Amino acid sequence: MTETPSIEEIKALIFELGLEELIKLMSEIEERLEIMTMMQLAETGFQEWNNPEEDIYK
Repeated sequence: MTETPSIEEIKALIFELGLEELIKLMSEIEERLEIMTMMQLAETGFQEWNNPEEDIYK
């Protein structure tokens, strides 16, 4: 199993990237954040359906 790198190790690697690589990485991070934010917002819209008493797939 591989060890998860620390934030400091990730930052050190990021600072070694060139400009084009940094721009691509930023774009991918922004896209992931947008998706995660939308998923969180969508989740709140379905809370009324989260009723354990009606869970027919137990």
